[in-house]
Amino acid sequence: MDTDIELKLATFGAGCFWGVETRFRDVAGVVDAAVGYAGGAMEDPDYNSVCTGRTGHAEVVQVQYDTEKVSYEDLLTVFWSQHNPTTLNRQGPDVGSQYRSVVFYHDEDQRISAEHSKTELDASGQWPAPVVTSIEAASIFYPAEDYHQQYLAKRGLHSCSI
Repeated sequence: MDTDIELKLATFGAGCFWGVETRFRDVAGVVDAAVGYAGGAMEDPDYNSVCTGRTGHAEVVQVQYDTEKVSYEDLLTVFWSQHNPTTLNRQGPDVGSQYRSVVFYHDEDQRISAEHSKTELDASGQWPAPVVTSIEAASIFYPAEDYHQQYLAKRGLHSCSI
């Protein structure tokens, strides 16, 4: 086993976590992706409590990646491409703060990259409204229940799209 591999974490909320997880798993250099909850005050939240919108947690995907094979900036590009970052607390039919667009940074370099990336996207004119994605320090990541992990893959699906 190569002991020189540098693995890092990246955590993103972009609406329902099932499709987000699947997309990140397809990225070369991503070693693992797990769905879960972050950003709230409740300890050990579960899906039912997060769905109430009262825990403060967002549905997120925590990505473990090999920095030699994929950059954090590349992961940000994937993040921006898979959701609408201009809708506050909403992605498609999913409404509530648990579906908010958020980047949880794990170090200062990630924070700077995320802020820069957001500013560039906002200035690009790609979206007709301002980007409302929040950029926050990573908090405790609570893995979602087992049945949510690789939910789409377990069902032979690749996306949540209707």
